[in-house]
Amino acid sequence: MLPVVAGQVLAVVAAMLLVASVVIVGRDRLARTRREYRRRLASVAPYLGLLGVVLVANKIARDVGPGVSWLIGVNVTPLIHRLDGLLLWPVSPDSTPQVVVWLQSHGSPRLTAYFSFVYVFGYAFLLLFPLVSYFALRDPRPLRRTVVAYGANYLIGVGCYLIFVAYGPRNLIASDVEGLLFTQYTQFQFLTASVNHQTNVFPSLHTSLSVTAALLAWTTREEYPLWTPVAAVLAVSVALSTMYLGIHWATDVIVGAVLGWVSVRIGRRLEETPPGLDAVRRGARGALGRLPSR
Repeated sequence: MLPVVAGQVLAVVAAMLLVASVVIVGRDRLARTRREYRRRLASVAPYLGLLGVVLVANKIARDVGPGVSWLIGVNVTPLIHRLDGLLLWPVSPDSTPQVVVWLQSHGSPRLTAYFSFVYVFGYAFLLLFPLVSYFALRDPRPLRRTVVAYGANYLIGVGCYLIFVAYGPRNLIASDVEGLLFTQYTQFQFLTASVNHQTNVFPSLHTSLSVTAALLAWTTREEYPLWTPVAAVLAVSVALSTMYLGIHWATDVIVGAVLGWVSVRIGRRLEETPPGLDAVRRGARGALGRLPSR
């Protein structure tokens, strides 16, 4: 079942990328990119290599992470549950509902269909289109900062997954929250189960990466004015979908948004010079040198 679902996602996202490339990037930029792709690849190759290393490490960490996190991590699920129960207090002080419960109480079949589509297909498109569109620019910095920002998201996010054990609302309060993505569109459970674990919810990487893509879109609003509002709408929709579908708490989403902002700052800082191994070694030696000696 997994290959079939993955194939469907690839086909739909590829069609979305094709249409967006023609409409937003434009035929002229695409034609010029085809002629200059070697030079452009060379200008971002170190960054893409580092991102590849990060993604491999991310895959390994996700495979072994749940077992490790139960050994060294802290179970923050009760704390997140309490925090979420306070967020809507200004709106409903007498009987404050969980944000996820409140969102699902306003649900409908159309909303469920929309948020399910956005969570799976829209999210993948939102992450991949910047790589395509920024590669079509002669200035390599937008693509460089995107690659670095994505890598920072994964490194920090997976680090949090190792340190914090957190179950989502559909697992903790199943009597009040329905896992709508899996009850209405059961085929997607095979895809999500292959890339994530039920204790990896804090922070929401769906939110952090979506916010990253939207903030990066703002930095290229002059080159791609149409992409900025599209990315903003998709990012907000993805963040809402994680809660509406019962996957993440509002706290996960808030912290994920902060992580997205931090990751963009890191990307802007390193867009000129990739963080090579020599820099890592120098940073490590500097940190060790500042430690107090006995």
